[in-house]
Amino acid sequence: MRKLNRQDLHDIVLGAAVLGTGGGGSLEEGLKIIDEALDDGFKFNLACPEEIPEDGYLGTSYGLGAVSPMDTGDFDKSGETAETQAMIAMEKYFNREFYGVIATELGGLNTAAALVTAARLGKPLIDADPTGRSVPCIQHTFYYLKGIPIYPITVVNDYGDEMVLPYTSSDERAELLVRAAAMASNDFVGVVDHPAKWRVLKEALFLNTISWCLEVGQLVREAQKKSQNYAYSLVEKNNGYILFEGIVSKTDREDKNGFNYGNIYIEGLGRFSGKTMQIWYQNENIMSWIDDDYYIMSPDLINIVNNGKNLPLLNPDAEIGMNVTVFGLKAFSAWRSEKGIEVLGPKFFNFDIEYKKIEDAVL
Repeated sequence: MRKLNRQDLHDIVLGAAVLGTGGGGSLEEGLKIIDEALDDGFKFNLACPEEIPEDGYLGTSYGLGAVSPMDTGDFDKSGETAETQAMIAMEKYFNREFYGVIATELGGLNTAAALVTAARLGKPLIDADPTGRSVPCIQHTFYYLKGIPIYPITVVNDYGDEMVLPYTSSDERAELLVRAAAMASNDFVGVVDHPAKWRVLKEALFLNTISWCLEVGQLVREAQKKSQNYAYSLVEKNNGYILFEGIVSKTDREDKNGFNYGNIYIEGLGRFSGKTMQIWYQNENIMSWIDDDYYIMSPDLINIVNNGKNLPLLNPDAEIGMNVTVFGLKAFSAWRSEKGIEVLGPKFFNFDIEYKKIEDAVL
């Protein structure tokens, strides 16, 4: 069991935001809730995969927000975080104490929220996750690829309302139901799903990814100290690629059905001068083009650096005139399988093109 101090936690959340493909929630908010929990006296622990009891129960924790909320009126908030309440509700449903918490994805807020949920309940966060990046939909997990049931699911909003879904007919139905709950709950719900023993879940998780976030965060912090663009050292250490550099020339955005859709257009600089890169996102960066030709695509990771701040760029924060670097990383091999591409590849997002690996497409 590794005890995490404030610097460790800041590095983990920063690294998760860097790997979050433009989504995963606000880095600033993630750091804020970490600091609040530390200031309240809570302790943070990270459990390595080898030490987790085979029969220990785990829940996958996250917050899900709808960007087109319904008008739900005014309510008194309950005080405790919705994610924490969702974990408490899951333990109540099972009538047993769970061993630990799993973060649903790597992202500035969702990874931080899972850390805080674990700390507030006196549990460790597991050094693993089911996505290896940030993703738009509930079904975009290694669990789904392995056929592990998502149910039961507990859903709690900021007003203390609780919902338990003992069964759903599919992960796709779960996505619709939970997102509808968010839209009816002033834009946010805390969720716990895939409750199961470690012996069941461990084959459907990308292991040691929280430690990876820690390493990435440390790398970024060191680059910032030297006033160096962290993208270059990151791709060198992680066998990644510099995809593009330039100035944001145009952005558009649409909030629809609980998702944030949009495009970011970048005019090239340096060796990319005279070229234009377009990135399309559905919460996360999914597709890209160079001068109208398909370029890098999901499930591979497309990440943007705000060079002015030397920090990861969250998609809604993109502004005309920003100087940016775009870098890419290979997706985990499970996402490159036939089923992985079917679930998180271009055709899932209605692009009629075959997936092309980043190493075969990069300029």
